Amino acid sequence: MRSKARTVKAPVNSPKDLPNWNYDGSSTGQAPGEDSEVILYPQAIFKDPFRKGNNILVICDCYTPQGEPIPTNKRHAAAKIFEDPAVAKEQTWFGIEQEFTLLQKEVKWPLGWPVGGYPGPQGPYYCGVGADKAWGRAIVDAHYKACIYAGIRVSGINGEVMPGQWEFQVGPCEAISAGDQLWCARYLLERITELAGVVLSLDPKPIEGDWNGAGCHTNYSTKSMREEGGYEVIKKAIEKLGLRHKEHISAYGEGNERRLTGRHETADIHTFSWGVANRGASIRVGRDTEKEGKGYFEDRRPASNMDPYAVTSMIAYTTILYKP
Repeated sequence: MRSKARTVKAPVNSPKDLPNWNYDGSSTGQAPGEDSEVILYPQAIFKDPFRKGNNILVICDCYTPQGEPIPTNKRHAAAKIFEDPAVAKEQTWFGIEQEFTLLQKEVKWPLGWPVGGYPGPQGPYYCGVGADKAWGRAIVDAHYKACIYAGIRVSGINGEVMPGQWEFQVGPCEAISAGDQLWCARYLLERITELAGVVLSLDPKPIEGDWNGAGCHTNYSTKSMREEGGYEVIKKAIEKLGLRHKEHISAYGEGNERRLTGRHETADIHTFSWGVANRGASIRVGRDTEKEGKGYFEDRRPASNMDPYAVTSMIAYTTILYKP
C-alpha cells in the first residue's frame, strides 16, 4: 500500500467532491519514465483517526491518462460485476476475516517469539489472555479503535492460533464497499504497526512447520439466501463454486499453496469440499444456517494477502451470473 497527502480548501463529504490526482508510476513499476503519470480516481472516504478533525482518508483506484484501469486495479472490474442488475438485485453481503502476523522489525520473526527459537506448541494462544499468550494486543486494540473512528464496519477482533497472529473482521458490507473497507482497515493497521515499530505480514504461511497459516475467510450471502428457502440457494451456489474451483484458487492470493495443505484447519488446495461446521472444508456452512434453512456460508480458501475486490466480485459472479 502507498499513500500521499494533499490539502483541500473545505471539508469534503463525498468522493465526487474531490478532483482526480496523480503519482509517478515510474517509481512504482507501474508506468514508463517517458509517460509516468498514473491517475488516482477517488472512490471512498473515511474519517482520518490520525489527523482527526475534518481530515479524511480517501481510497483511490488507478488509471492510465487515457482512462484505462492499470493491471493492478482490481476495483474497476469488480465494480462492473456489482453494478450488473442481477447482482445488484441480490444485495450481496460480505463479512471478511482478516488474519495477520506481527513481526519483530529487526529480525522479521513473530512478535513475542524468542529470536531464532520457538514458543510452546499451539493450543493456549487462540483468543488467549496473558503476557505469555497474547503478544501485540495494544497494537490490535489501537487498530480496532481507529477502524471504529474511521467509520469502518469492524465487527470484532481476536487472537489467533499461532502466537503473534491476530484477526479482525469487517462486515457485513454490501457489494464493492466490502473491498473499500477492508483496504482502508489494512492501511490503518499498517500505519499503526509503523508507529509501534512492528512489521505487518499478510503472508499466508509466515512460519513453516506445525503452525497455522493466515487466511482471509470470506462470509457471503445474497438476498435469496437470507430469505425462506435460502438453504437450497446456498447449496446451488456452492455447487457452482466447486465447478470453478481452479479459477477461484488462482485469484485467492499468492503463496496460498503453502497454506492450503489439508492441515491446520484448511482443505487441500487441489480438492473442493464443503460441510456444515467443518473448518477443514473449502466452504463451511454454519449450524445456524442449516437449522434455520437460510443464512450465509464461509469461503475458507482466500489467503490473508488476497485482493478483496477480486475475491468478492468473483464469488458474486460465480454464484449469480455464471451459467454452467
